[in-house]
Amino acid sequence: MEAHSTAAVTDRGRRSREAIVDAAADLMYRNGVAGTSLDRVLTASGAGKSQMYHYFKNKDQLVEAVIDRYLEQILGNQPAIRGLASWADFDRWAEELLGLHRGPDGPIPCPLGNLAGELGDHPRVRTLLDRAYREWESYLERGLKTLRDNGLLRADADPARLAQATMACLQGGLLLAHIRGESTPLEDVLRIAITHLRSHAV
Repeated sequence: MEAHSTAAVTDRGRRSREAIVDAAADLMYRNGVAGTSLDRVLTASGAGKSQMYHYFKNKDQLVEAVIDRYLEQILGNQPAIRGLASWADFDRWAEELLGLHRGPDGPIPCPLGNLAGELGDHPRVRTLLDRAYREWESYLERGLKTLRDNGLLRADADPARLAQATMACLQGGLLLAHIRGESTPLEDVLRIAITHLRSHAV
């Protein structure tokens, strides 16, 4: 009976933390970090102050959790990125991204890009954002390494630099697509990025 009670408390605590992070992520995405007070997060999540401060000592810690949540959502919206093993997979990944941003709510601003624009000069946040971008980028690098190992990418190609260039193209395309309200900037940069990657094919 005691073990069951402990598990229940743990599950409740996990759900409470998730609700706080989800509420903060949504509010910060729509209103920015400066425009999101902890009181608004509490109201939106239905959590109490004691729960909030049990998991997060301050707003900075909450922002860190939100960055992790944004990355989780981003990767969840592009499942093809987790299984890049052929050039066709890279084409599929690009089309998957374009499909998301061609939808009725698109083009969708990148939540990490939003935070970078608002807080990119903050040393701690910059480090956290870089870590998130590098994890996102790592799936591209891993796919390119797989292509190289399978003889589909030139042996002298640098998967890390190619992945970094692809991410730079993607972020610029996302920014312009959002500002201009149409997906052609993203379509163009993804085509350029894939063409650049394929220029290193065997």
